[in-house]
Amino acid sequence: MIAEDRIHAVLVDIFSDVFLRDDIVISNALSARDVEEWDSFKHIEIIMASEAAFGVKFTSAELDRLSTLGDMVKIIAERGKLPD
Repeated sequence: MIAEDRIHAVLVDIFSDVFLRDDIVISNALSARDVEEWDSFKHIEIIMASEAAFGVKFTSAELDRLSTLGDMVKIIAERGKLPD
């Protein structure tokens, strides 16, 4: 199982790349409502970048249940691996 702080460290880079800014504070409570530019296209970019970074493939059912970043972090912690 990967520690949440290590997952968050990788997500900081993903969010910086996706949103082209580095002021987004990563937390388990973060959701699309908290970031003005977070639309459906950005959501797909976050999912794809996270799948690639952590070597995990989210199922459709898992994607339907994602309401906060913490929901995704839990899945990554259980099934993912840290990037090399």
